[in-house]
Amino acid sequence: MIKDNQKTFNRLHVLMDACIIVISYLLTYYLRFYVLLKYIPFFRLAADEKFYPVGKYAESLLVIVPVYLFIYYFSHLYTPKRSKRRVSEAFNIIIANTIGIALQTSFLYIIEEFNISRKFLGLFYLMNISLTLLSRLIIMQVLRYVRRKGYNLKHVLMVGYGQSAEAYIDRIFNNPQWGYYIHGILDDTIEVGTMYKKVPVIGSIDHLEAFLAKMNLDEIVITISIKEYQKLEKIVAICEKSGVHTKFVPDYYSFMPTTPYTEDIFGLPVINIRNVPLSNFSNRFIKRLVDLIGATVALIIFAIPMLLVALIIKLTSPGPVIFSQIRIGRHNKEFKMYKFRSMEVQPDNEERKAWTTPKDPRVTGIGKFIRKTSLDELPQLFNVLKGDMSLVGPRPERPFFVEKFKEEIPRYMIKHQVAPGLTGWAQINGYRGDTSIKKRIEHDLYYIENWSLGLDFKIIFLTFFKGFINKNAY
Repeated sequence: MIKDNQKTFNRLHVLMDACIIVISYLLTYYLRFYVLLKYIPFFRLAADEKFYPVGKYAESLLVIVPVYLFIYYFSHLYTPKRSKRRVSEAFNIIIANTIGIALQTSFLYIIEEFNISRKFLGLFYLMNISLTLLSRLIIMQVLRYVRRKGYNLKHVLMVGYGQSAEAYIDRIFNNPQWGYYIHGILDDTIEVGTMYKKVPVIGSIDHLEAFLAKMNLDEIVITISIKEYQKLEKIVAICEKSGVHTKFVPDYYSFMPTTPYTEDIFGLPVINIRNVPLSNFSNRFIKRLVDLIGATVALIIFAIPMLLVALIIKLTSPGPVIFSQIRIGRHNKEFKMYKFRSMEVQPDNEERKAWTTPKDPRVTGIGKFIRKTSLDELPQLFNVLKGDMSLVGPRPERPFFVEKFKEEIPRYMIKHQVAPGLTGWAQINGYRGDTSIKKRIEHDLYYIENWSLGLDFKIIFLTFFKGFINKNAY
């Protein structure tokens, strides 16, 4: 049982991080001034240059350690690890250390302390990130191994058998490393003994109080059908009387946001069905500013590759270098999206309604390469500068398919509440090209409802590792 262990675990985590910061700092000092100084010319000191003794450097740890731990806390590094993705944890560690080293460097400039080596600070930044990532990875792997073996489990009883119950069980069984053990389901409409993925119905809802008295549980998860919501008040009252932590998975989760936005109207909680952070003017302004700076920098970086691609296209097949196509953008407005031409020139009426297929004869030789590496998308940086698109957002679709999908895919049109993007949450999770439209929309909605500038930077960062090579491109 792990009922009250999370606080203790978090305290140990804080202590471990404090030790790692100290170790990283002292190890970096030794590495910078006693190893790299001797063997690498870049790190050698000038003839009249000297460095502080280790004691002088160590004094600053009295400030650095608490400041870093404070930043870690607000970077969500001390939240439960059961369902946290390793990539998300690593990203938060990098962001936290970037903020820490930026504050440290800025402070040294403000107080005009120029004898603390900037190369030392750079090495400390890399060292601390590396050791923190390594320690977190080891802890995560140990916990997952222990939970897979049946230890350190969180014991759960479910109340109600609705569609939300099956969705909850699916996720728990798909992620055994989270360490949840479901003892069973209480329901008034399903026969006792009925099983769903090895989770049995073990009684009726009227038996809840008796089960709470005889079982040592960590959580109660309420998953009753929407038809039985009149029982909800009684169920919650029984759970609260027992003192067991209670969660509620609404049966209408399919049209609720992943992070509900609530309002308080004189004590009456009101849940907004859709929370769109980018409907806020200041959020849109910040995102637009990042788009303008990012697109300009990207065009400078990719100028030569874009010129080479344009030249090869011109020399290898007849037709224009840039191909424009009508797509649907924010507020359902049409715009021309630019791409490098990767196919033979074809009539508009054929191009508008046809997907590209494997071994499509219309794709040119250079076209196969630029589609696979996503180089054909680079002209969309001009769409970003124009304001038709953003660097990050749901991918825009052609009018014909928008009309088709809005009738077939629930909530499809919500994606048009924000500007379409050159890359997006769906794309870095593998949903691009010939993949599930439903899954793509689920990821687009997650992005729309959970937008933050940090999430945009995370997606841009991961695009370099997951977004350029498109295995579904033909």
